[in-house]
Amino acid sequence: MSKSSQNEAPRPLTPVELELMQIVWRHDEVSVADVLEALPPERKLAYTSVSTVLRILEQKGVLRSRKVGRGHLYSAVLPREAYELQSVRHLVETVFDGTPSALVERLVEAVPLSPEEVEQIRKLLAKKGSRS
Repeated sequence: MSKSSQNEAPRPLTPVELELMQIVWRHDEVSVADVLEALPPERKLAYTSVSTVLRILEQKGVLRSRKVGRGHLYSAVLPREAYELQSVRHLVETVFDGTPSALVERLVEAVPLSPEEVEQIRKLLAKKGSRS
């Protein structure tokens, strides 16, 4: 399987893959035990399940590993920001028919926004508009 570039995941991550990637992104390197410890107490995943998912993520090219003793330490190849960008692009293309304004419309309808967040969004849009 080919490795992905640093700016693009091969395809969207599954919910479990994303859950584990969130943990990896918060740390420089993690072992399977580190990931298990970082999971919420109510999230019961077996050591072998976590190990399997981390190996799958490595095969997808979003993680790399290095052997340490009998185990491995995993680190992110794909930065969180790059995955966020890829995910938003995918969402706009597949759900919103390639129309970013439709995504923004649903966002402001669906998510409570504080006045500060609305102002921040205005500033981001004004900045984007001045670069066009």
